[in-house]
Amino acid sequence: MHIAVMGAGAVGGYFGARLASAGHDVVFIARGRHLEAMRREGLRVISPAGDLRVQNARFTADTNDVGIVDLILFCVKSYDTESAVASLRPMMSDDSVILSLQNGIDNPEKIARLWGQQQILPGVVYIGTGIDSPGVVRHSAGGKIIFGRLDSGAVATAKSIAQTLIGADIPCELDRDIQKVQWTKLLWNAPFCAISCLTRANMREIVESEALTNLALDCMAEVQAAALTRAVDLPRQLFDQAITFSKGLGEFKPSMLQDLEARKPLEYEAFNGIVVKLLRPTGKSAPINQTFYATLQCLDQGIREEAG
Repeated sequence: MHIAVMGAGAVGGYFGARLASAGHDVVFIARGRHLEAMRREGLRVISPAGDLRVQNARFTADTNDVGIVDLILFCVKSYDTESAVASLRPMMSDDSVILSLQNGIDNPEKIARLWGQQQILPGVVYIGTGIDSPGVVRHSAGGKIIFGRLDSGAVATAKSIAQTLIGADIPCELDRDIQKVQWTKLLWNAPFCAISCLTRANMREIVESEALTNLALDCMAEVQAAALTRAVDLPRQLFDQAITFSKGLGEFKPSMLQDLEARKPLEYEAFNGIVVKLLRPTGKSAPINQTFYATLQCLDQGIREEAG
């Protein structure tokens, strides 16, 4: 397949490297020092599953350099979705498919406004990755993708993409209720990404604190209420599963804490702002997520001012 990785950072770089190593024609779209390093020395992945090195591939910042592709792994941060999706046009045909591997629950809707639901596959990623240094991705754990369709369209294309991923040693699963899968991940992201940023704590430190664990559970209750506004039911047992899962993560740092430490913009809008936004019209408050949202917005503003 001819594949483009839009946003070839830690997540996109890892999956793109797996696909390139399996023989697919992969173009990596990135920017900054990471792109410069990949152009010089290729992309390196350090992984307990086996290290990878991709050198005979194209690395670019311009989608006009890519040509029409079969599949786009759309891996940009949620705050860049609308600007990035507009730049896909030079790579798209009627048969091209966009697999969104982003955090949050509303990115596929934003993509669909321009490209329609029939060309989009929302996905949820379970992986531990980070940028070790420009051009080097470190994979620590996981690597599974769950994806599905927004509509009831043809499943054949989705099955074909699943086989492509499996052939590249990427575990994946098709799910008929992908929106519930997205909300279930938000049930984890909303509390733990915010708490880790505001306390600078890793997962072990959070779950060993009764006060922080209770704060996470209160945040989850607000996410549960917001999900109901979209007709998605998140049963209480998912809260307990999220806590149990978190206890097994050790000293793992959530993605947003990694971004904060690297002085990159934060995805607080996709994690906490969406909860406040969905509950406000119902007359229900979301004090935990509102507090997270306001404080993270302040941190994000400082990061953006530094970059400016």
